[in-house]
Amino acid sequence: MVVEGIRALLQSENSLEFMGSARNAAFCMAELLSKRPDIILMDINLPDKSGFELCKEVKLKYPGTKVIGLSTFNQQSFVKKMLESGADGYILKSADKKEILKAIEMVMRGQIYLDADVSGLLRHPEDREIILTKREKEILVLIAEGLTNSEIADRLFLGSSTVDTHRKHLLLKIGARNSAEMIKIAFQKNLLLLDS
Repeated sequence: MVVEGIRALLQSENSLEFMGSARNAAFCMAELLSKRPDIILMDINLPDKSGFELCKEVKLKYPGTKVIGLSTFNQQSFVKKMLESGADGYILKSADKKEILKAIEMVMRGQIYLDADVSGLLRHPEDREIILTKREKEILVLIAEGLTNSEIADRLFLGSSTVDTHRKHLLLKIGARNSAEMIKIAFQKNLLLLDS
């Protein structure tokens, strides 16, 4: 029902092509041999393997494929684990068409998207101090300058996947749902000041 609902929502969009669905992790990996979608909307609960495990496997074999976690769960632990598995976003199954399209658009631009209900779980109280490592501060400053993951990787002599991991950790620590909001909060909390 969820798959058919999403198909119905997206098939009228001229900018998108619905390439198919997979009933389990094994079928998903088999389909990826012949189909190379730009984005996979991936359920966390699968009959043969968790979405966390499948996400890691997809990212390892097809690093160019974006993954958006899709779940009924909005607990912080699920969100964090999915992002740590390599997911580029996380939305709830209750998301409407506008939210799904926004998530797809932002993820395709290289940003991370978190459902509005989910991002609220990650927010810190105003009086709570956010402590970043020196490397996280360096990356945050470069994100604020508008650099992409690959450009930041070149600047700091790191791998793109390492920068991507740091970016996801920054979103979780700062409690933002996307890069723009993260930079806004960082300015408000003076997190963009590098220690000498």
